[in-house]
Amino acid sequence: MKYLDVFLYEWQHFKHSPFKIIAIVLFMLASSYGLFNGARLYQKQKAEVDKIEQVIEEEEAQNIAAYEDGKTKSKARFWIDFTDPYQAISFSTFYHNKTPSPAMVYSIGQAEMYGFIKELSYWASPYDADLAEEIANPERLQIGTLDFAFALLYLMPLLLLVLLYNIKSAETEQGFMPLIEVQSASKDRWLLARISFYVVLLIVVIFSLIFFGGFLTNITLLLKKAIWQMFFNSFIYLLLWSVLYFFILRKGTSISGNTLIMTGFFLLFVFIIPAAVHQYVSIVKPANLMTEFIDAEREQQQKIFELTEKEFREKLTKLFPIIPEELSTEEDLKFYLSRNQFGPALLNETKKESIEVIENENQEKNKLINSTFIFNPVSFFQNRFNSITETHYNNYQNYRTEIQDLVDAQIQLMVTDVWNEVKVDKERYMHYLNLLQQ
Repeated sequence: MKYLDVFLYEWQHFKHSPFKIIAIVLFMLASSYGLFNGARLYQKQKAEVDKIEQVIEEEEAQNIAAYEDGKTKSKARFWIDFTDPYQAISFSTFYHNKTPSPAMVYSIGQAEMYGFIKELSYWASPYDADLAEEIANPERLQIGTLDFAFALLYLMPLLLLVLLYNIKSAETEQGFMPLIEVQSASKDRWLLARISFYVVLLIVVIFSLIFFGGFLTNITLLLKKAIWQMFFNSFIYLLLWSVLYFFILRKGTSISGNTLIMTGFFLLFVFIIPAAVHQYVSIVKPANLMTEFIDAEREQQQKIFELTEKEFREKLTKLFPIIPEELSTEEDLKFYLSRNQFGPALLNETKKESIEVIENENQEKNKLINSTFIFNPVSFFQNRFNSITETHYNNYQNYRTEIQDLVDAQIQLMVTDVWNEVKVDKERYMHYLNLLQQ
């Protein structure tokens, strides 16, 4: 019996199995719904980023025109002078956005948990409420969120079970296996050929859905590696389940027995192991409630402004060597008048110390989760899909790092220019934009 004959036989069997056809149709509908969810979130975030960027461009044009015309003082607020570095930066709007990837159509990941737009200021941090409202419970379940990755990870193994559950066992129960063994050179090859038919069928279905998803967001995505990475990882995931089911069917002798064993493995890998890992990680590495950060933000601010002149100056000169430890009378007066402007620099350092604790704990938790991937394939492939679509925890961690770097740069510019008594003109303002508006 040739492989082609087995494929044709399985095709006839599939055509006359409405239950299997309906299962594939339902899988495609669920996957399509997930793709539309991802595309809708991508379009929503992209529109929001575009709107912010348009507003910023208009404000920048107005500010540049004001510098060109010499109108650097606000009529409504007479105390504001945009030639002063502190006010020029403070009253200008700087944003740092995490531009959504078109590949988000495939996996929403953590895109609904974290902010993607951040207004920068002297007082900003990567863990402000507008970026991390749910950071106190990072294991929060996203109830009702169905994306394409969910369909692949949870529904595809179930669909494969429906397509394969009666292969060989039906022939065994009906007494046809001796005849098949006579016609086939190898029973295992015959079984492998039949399973391969459904693997090929699902490969076609999955690739069609991935192609459709790329069309929903940006057709040029098809020219990039994300679509091929999604397909490759989906194929490997499908292959793992196919091999597992092959060995179950190879040893099985009844439809009910095979179905129970396959269902048991499905529940084990899809629900039991991920849930057990989640519970274990929650116990060993409980969620950081950010108490240190909240204390730093609420309490340390007042303590900083209660520092004596000497204490304040010592802390500041360690951060900014441009300010000498020994000040002349004129410099001492300048420092006294600028003290309130320098305050955010010390608070920023206090926040960073608290943030480091949070990030170290999160990294330890991630390492613990990663160590379970060898027996937790669902979580492994979920992380792979999130990495491909730039919705992984690490993507948002990189975004938070970029925010902190820009806040540091903003404070560095302000302190340096205030101490050097720089008068901000158009050229200096453009320099601010080049460094801070990214």
